[in-house]
Amino acid sequence: MGVDAVLYRQVRAGPARRRPSYVSTEVVADPHDVLLDLLKRVRGGGRTPLLDRVDPLGELVVDAEAVPQLLAELPCLAEVAREPAEVDQIRRLAILARRCLTSRDAEIRFEGD
Repeated sequence: MGVDAVLYRQVRAGPARRRPSYVSTEVVADPHDVLLDLLKRVRGGGRTPLLDRVDPLGELVVDAEAVPQLLAELPCLAEVAREPAEVDQIRRLAILARRCLTSRDAEIRFEGD
């Protein structure tokens, strides 16, 4: 019951489409609840307002404009990381976030089970 972080890129809407659609391009999977456990440790401390909104049963969309806030909150996760797997999960999430910054037509979705 982890929370996967998925990078989506916008697919340009054709003349028949009113809204753009998105395709997933990269996933930071959380099959062992590593990210979920980290989020529980920092939740409610006032330093991670964006990450506090991640729902383990739902979806949180973080558009490219909000990614700098996500990157600013990741060090708070690093402060509570206890194991190499947790540090690696944070590192992979930071890489995903930086990739999202390179394109205004991208977003990260935190997808719960």
